[in-house]
Amino acid sequence: MCKPPAVQSPPQAKPKIDRPILVEGKYDKITLTSLFDATVLTTGGFSIFNDKEKQALLRRICNEKGLIVLTDSDGGGKQIRSFLSTILDKNKIVMLYTPKIQGKERRKTHASKSGTLGVEGMPPEELFRILSPYFTTAKKRSAPTRTITKLDFYNDGLTGTDGSTERRRALALSLSLPDDMTANALLEALNLLIDYDAYRAALDALLS
Repeated sequence: MCKPPAVQSPPQAKPKIDRPILVEGKYDKITLTSLFDATVLTTGGFSIFNDKEKQALLRRICNEKGLIVLTDSDGGGKQIRSFLSTILDKNKIVMLYTPKIQGKERRKTHASKSGTLGVEGMPPEELFRILSPYFTTAKKRSAPTRTITKLDFYNDGLTGTDGSTERRRALALSLSLPDDMTANALLEALNLLIDYDAYRAALDALLS
């Protein structure tokens, strides 16, 4: 007699974190977004030291939403943390630290100078341990709001049409955001800082 196929349990939902998380690079971001339902921003490594537009954006986000900073536990990560402490409101930053675990990331040929794993190579169980105090419980979750989408950008002439760059720049400036953001970066910032109704109101104000 054939055994019936085993019933597989549905995949567990990613833990949600409402507060934005700031990491160093895109691979750190990929790691965290694969594990958590969260907005993850990047410093671009040391480029944050001279990127005035990104500094302004991080200040705005930090002031309105707060910010979790999770950089590598090596010398470079320490420098970035120290710099962020001078440009952001210390009362609204949460500094989290990864343990020093020897090893190298899979994509790299050689280990880092410190010989320890960065955020991207950190075991998932460690990342869950570090970030679990900031998981959003069901009771705390607010009602879902209408997301601003890439289709909205296209329909509103912010992408894919003549003058879309100028319109995005005007919208960004009207909301006190950096005026040279890419479409994807602006979309991410808008969904983090305002809701759809505020987006529509800002567009209507530009056209009036």
